[in-house]
Amino acid sequence: MNFSELFKLSSLLCKFSPDGKYLASCVQYRLVVRDANTLQVVQLYTCLDQIQHIEWSADSLFILCALYKRGLVQVWSLEQPEWHCKIDEGSAGLVASCWSPDGRHILNTTEFHLRITVWSLCTKSVSYIKYPKACQQGELAKAAQKFLKSLAFTRDGRYLALAERRDCRDYVSIFVCSDWQLLRHFDTDTQDLAGIEWAPNGCVLAAWDSCLEYKVLLYSLDGRLLSTYCAYEWSLGIKSVAWSPSSQFLAVGSYDGKVRVLNHVTWKMITEFGHPATINNPKIVVYKEAEKSPPLGLGRLAFLPPRAVAGPLSSPESKYEIAEVPVSLQTLKPAADRANPRIGVGALAFSPDNYFLATRNDNIPNAVWVWDVQKLRLFAVLEQLSAVRAFQWDPRQPRLAVCTGGSKVYLWSPAGCVSVQVPGEGDFQVLSLCWHLSGDSLALLGKDHFCLCFLETEEGVGTASGQRGDHT
Repeated sequence: MNFSELFKLSSLLCKFSPDGKYLASCVQYRLVVRDANTLQVVQLYTCLDQIQHIEWSADSLFILCALYKRGLVQVWSLEQPEWHCKIDEGSAGLVASCWSPDGRHILNTTEFHLRITVWSLCTKSVSYIKYPKACQQGELAKAAQKFLKSLAFTRDGRYLALAERRDCRDYVSIFVCSDWQLLRHFDTDTQDLAGIEWAPNGCVLAAWDSCLEYKVLLYSLDGRLLSTYCAYEWSLGIKSVAWSPSSQFLAVGSYDGKVRVLNHVTWKMITEFGHPATINNPKIVVYKEAEKSPPLGLGRLAFLPPRAVAGPLSSPESKYEIAEVPVSLQTLKPAADRANPRIGVGALAFSPDNYFLATRNDNIPNAVWVWDVQKLRLFAVLEQLSAVRAFQWDPRQPRLAVCTGGSKVYLWSPAGCVSVQVPGEGDFQVLSLCWHLSGDSLALLGKDHFCLCFLETEEGVGTASGQRGDHT
């Protein structure tokens, strides 16, 4: 495992292009595009103000920069660096901006949620979509993220589903992306529609209510209600939702600390995954992170690269130990007098081969749970020394990358676990991460810097340098 040098970064804005050739990052008002392999600067663009959001077009030919505070969107071309486009939403402001799947239209919405404006880069024409569902007020980036939960494209790019709010009722409209004509319009039996998401095959649309009412609704492409699912009443409900890549399963994470998996045939629950604070089953492998400060001898110093001396030597080494059951996991008692309590399943993701499901229960913040989807059982648990900030699956194989806001990155695969110290000057804290589409590299994002982690080409995480569990 090799690491690049640290590069400057703002607001965790760093994304690989869809074709995997480029890596875009932001430093205040500058957009830097690098070669994803050599990290040489390919293009450097200057925007009119600080960038709050970036997004590649699907064909990797254009990149969008949203300047929410100025109500502006600037678009840059990689093929023609001298060409650029500026979209000004005026005094109404800008809450969210995204590409259409064809990479030639941009969808903007104002902070008053009066409409979505569809801008065409080819014809310079403008279309309007009324009544988009409003976001909660607050920080612009969070508002944009919430808005995008109310807007979903099918994976083939043919259809757009949009959550709407009219006359104090929730609706969903389905548009044809080729001409932005309305295909279907129907109301949803929800109190406050919280999000929508298409199945990967584009045949079923999942819609779910806010946390105040537990309700999942499944619709066909023509707007027919296929099924409604409710696990319980009179308590906080749904917190996270994820489709499996095969579209066979819909995983619903709830505030009661359980994941319920629905099947695509009857849309009934086939299993329920709980997150107990104590693990007693001896068949479950529990990886427990342990740290120790190794003695620093002259022989050890002689083998260290020069730029590693200032950083990792002052940070204790980390390794995984296999804990003996029963294992008691560290729990967090939520504040009962505050909104958005830190309880329930706040994050879940399927592996690309559909074999595993990774989850995080927010009131057991230091643990990542890995479930065997085919056998419907708990497969492994990773207990970290710090709260888990993010995890993401390798797009090519069942390999999970985890970060906790420290100077290490963690990798899990069915073969075992590895903990790797990120070299670099100062205290580089990994706050987020994203995989390259090949699975050969991983971008590690900090508050002010980022670096690339290049993994070995052999299969499994055993090729990475670091400490692993004794059984591997």
